[in-house]
Amino acid sequence: MNEIFELHADICKTFANSKRLEIIDALRDQEMTASQLLMRIDTSKANLSQHMKVLVEKGVVDSRKDGVKVYYRLSDERITKACDLMREVLIKRLELNNEILQNLRK
Repeated sequence: MNEIFELHADICKTFANSKRLEIIDALRDQEMTASQLLMRIDTSKANLSQHMKVLVEKGVVDSRKDGVKVYYRLSDERITKACDLMREVLIKRLELNNEILQNLRK
């Protein structure tokens, strides 16, 4: 049973990077090349390459080569659902903190 927690922690580490979350969001509805991702995400080619390597190695993103182009897509649609759920938790927490702040100002 401990092994599942180790694996869970490992995949969570993959999501614990804002650029990787941006990449996941960009790939939400479509397959994209590295060039297309670079147009959407403010990062260098080398940095994007490092993040894509991690995402592919961890099984979050699948890649396929077509000629000289490499295409990327999410390996499972539930990845975006998990990210959306975590964002909802974050928004709820921010709303609660805002309420606390508003009450303190009164």
